[in-house]
Amino acid sequence: MAKEKITYASSGVNIDAGMEVVSRIKSKVRSTFSPAVMADIGSFGSMLDLGKVLKDYEEPVLLQSIDGVGTKVSIGCKLRKYEGLGRDIVSHACDDILVHGAKPLTFLDYVASQELEPQVVESIVTGMAEGCLESGISLVGGETAEMPPTYSEGEIDIVGCITGVVEKSKLITGASISPGQVIVGLASSGLHTNGYSLARKVLLDVGELDLETVYPELGATLGDVLLEPHRNYYPAFSAAEEAGIQIHGMAHLTGGGFYDNIPRILPERCMASINLGSWKVLPIFQMMQKIGNIDQEEMFRVFNMGIGMTWVVDAEDAEALIKIISEKGYPSYQIGEIKEGDRSVVLNA
Repeated sequence: MAKEKITYASSGVNIDAGMEVVSRIKSKVRSTFSPAVMADIGSFGSMLDLGKVLKDYEEPVLLQSIDGVGTKVSIGCKLRKYEGLGRDIVSHACDDILVHGAKPLTFLDYVASQELEPQVVESIVTGMAEGCLESGISLVGGETAEMPPTYSEGEIDIVGCITGVVEKSKLITGASISPGQVIVGLASSGLHTNGYSLARKVLLDVGELDLETVYPELGATLGDVLLEPHRNYYPAFSAAEEAGIQIHGMAHLTGGGFYDNIPRILPERCMASINLGSWKVLPIFQMMQKIGNIDQEEMFRVFNMGIGMTWVVDAEDAEALIKIISEKGYPSYQIGEIKEGDRSVVLNA
């Protein structure tokens, strides 16, 4: 029999901290609401007026995706920089459904840790809200979990679920990809949200580099380079769509890099021929390859190598597309072509 009264707080869960989080983030979350959002913060479930959302669609197709920021969070926790991590999860999720031409509608988040720090969650959600506003996404709900036995001290897990919609006739699947078309690569801002387990091992364990040191080849602290937020390509896609440029297929270069992601959109009897040197590989990747003595194939299988997305277009549209989206703030390059083959990726020196 316990001599003292046991409470939820004494077992490691602070309800008051959870309520403080809600108080801190209310205004930021509400700022993302579209007129279709029906439920306010605090409801047991989010509500969306589908009539308002789907009135302009004849055959709407719903798209959903869920993912996490992964071990990039460890870098943010070490440096106590969290806002970019919120943008990361929104951009990653948005890009995952964008490859099918989807307009993002709503976003749900999940933030878990050993001990809830309201100011940390506020910073993460602030980044999420900024990312949502950038692409017209409503942050309709979320969950914060305090789980002392599950997470180690200082650890945070950030997960997001996105919902989008696309007209069935405009769904992009890669089915219309054919030999003779070209591959346009859109520049990444850095590692985005994948490959951090290898990056941390190489840079911090093997290289023994310091996160707060400015390295000349990077032009910034190592920590800032590693925490550069994932780029959201939806505004670039909107610009291309407005210009009437048909995109036959898009690949989001996340885990699996070039070798595993591009084949996901290739039809039978098609391969992707990538021309090395057609874009500038970011210095952080060159640094990791040198320190870790990593094979080129491994680098292109794990990392995006400076290209966050690849879009397949007709050869006659490539120049116009590159001009339009580069002017929109998304540097891009013609990095290869589609040839006859076996759904593989070949890198040409």
